[in-house]
Amino acid sequence: MIQLVFMLEEHSAKILLESLLPRVLPPEVSFLCIPHEGKQDLEKSIPIKLKNWNVPNSWFVVIRDKDQSDCTQLKQRLQEICEASGRPETLIRIAVHELESWFLGDLAAVGAAFDQPRLAGRQQSKKFRNPDALANAQEELKKLVKGYQKVAGARKISPHLSLNTNKSVSFQHLLSGLQAYLERIEVA
Repeated sequence: MIQLVFMLEEHSAKILLESLLPRVLPPEVSFLCIPHEGKQDLEKSIPIKLKNWNVPNSWFVVIRDKDQSDCTQLKQRLQEICEASGRPETLIRIAVHELESWFLGDLAAVGAAFDQPRLAGRQQSKKFRNPDALANAQEELKKLVKGYQKVAGARKISPHLSLNTNKSVSFQHLLSGLQAYLERIEVA
């Protein structure tokens, strides 16, 4: 059995993936989500985990928020850390700008989670057609959902996320990247 080990920046990402991955991964692929206490903790942890992981047939996925970084440079830096740690095949995925961008890409899911069905109609507004362009997605989500909190929000929204209609390009890149990664693993 193949195991995917997801190294994550924050606990809310773990909540999201634990809801999403059973709908995405084939049954013969198991997964483990390891949250960290922010991006610095994640980046310190990557070489330690990659060098010392001894569970056979484990493959790694690193997911980090872009925040204010240059996406290409950030991905390259993380790739270099993985290569230096002996796991160059590690899949790197960047949430642009934040994990909440993936939620803003599916306002129907946000509306279903917080009993605000009218939110789905705002998806076609200029602001939410490209949620990855919003620099502060968490603040935008707080404007839509009073009292929004990261972990509780992830827990409520994640089960409702559509795999096919999400407008976040970085969310779609996560799904397509996982598909391609699994195909590469099966060949290796």
